[in-house]
Amino acid sequence: MGDERPGGGGQAEPVVPVLASGAAEQAQETGGESTLTVVVAFAANLLIAVAKTAAAVLTGAASMLAEAAHSWADTGNEVFLLLAQRKASRPADRTHPFGYGREVYVWSLFAAIGLFAVGAGVSITHGVQELVHPEPATDFGIAYAVLAVSFLLEGVSFFQASRQAKRSAAKREQDVIEHILATSDPTVRAVFFEDAAALVGIVIAVVGIGMHQVTGSTVPDAVGSILVGVLLGVVAVVLIDRNRRFLVGQTADEGLQRAAVRALLDQPEIARVTQLHLQYMGAQQIFLIGAVDLDGDPDETAASHVLAALERRIAAQPGVVAAVLSLSEPQEASLQP
Repeated sequence: MGDERPGGGGQAEPVVPVLASGAAEQAQETGGESTLTVVVAFAANLLIAVAKTAAAVLTGAASMLAEAAHSWADTGNEVFLLLAQRKASRPADRTHPFGYGREVYVWSLFAAIGLFAVGAGVSITHGVQELVHPEPATDFGIAYAVLAVSFLLEGVSFFQASRQAKRSAAKREQDVIEHILATSDPTVRAVFFEDAAALVGIVIAVVGIGMHQVTGSTVPDAVGSILVGVLLGVVAVVLIDRNRRFLVGQTADEGLQRAAVRALLDQPEIARVTQLHLQYMGAQQIFLIGAVDLDGDPDETAASHVLAALERRIAAQPGVVAAVLSLSEPQEASLQP
């Protein structure tokens, strides 16, 4: 029967975007801009890491060493994020019929753990060591110059991540932070939070080094290093938790659920929807499972053909890896869009 409706004139139904309107971010965006965001962050962090390391060696400032560790951790994280996108983009095969989309969360999780271990761990450890065995810093001008350039480069990377996030948030009618926390794309979330933490960390480092220079005490510098480490630890824990949620089977938000119900009800074959489950299988990739009541009460054979045609039509939409539909029970309540 193909895509023909029972009782029709043999004419195939046009393909309708099943997850349109409220689901534009999940169903239609590609990974192109996300890759650009990660590449910009990698280039910026690599330059910054080299400069901060040289400045840390020349000045001996604890806050500068913490910032160097932070930047090297971020640089390594971007490598993990690029690897995540490459691994997740592999097509479906016999052993992975829904594709490899969730690999993006595995490698993003590794990146977040690296940020916690390297960035936070080194910064806090060195700050504590500086409190116990203080060593005065020198060449403060070098430190300020490197931090100023670092702030500029981090700002460029943060601007790219923010621009992508704002555009996606506007489509979903969400606040930017709300969208960043909820998005199924972990690479954008990682770059956004890491760059925001980097900008705050630079300000902390400037204050710590400045107070060290003014007072002659190494305590502000050491405390600055510890604060940078705590900041990185908080960001890492947030990123780890978000990746964990998507790895174990995060469902779509209510807005996307309602949009999917509306789109299903727009199909001429569907009279009502009684069950709907949308689960993320990767960044902007949805697996749809639902129960529907068909229009016209077709017999068992005709209904099976209609359901199969609907499943193929839905799975052909951007962002949908697969769809499974069954018939509703008569006593089941209808879902409202």
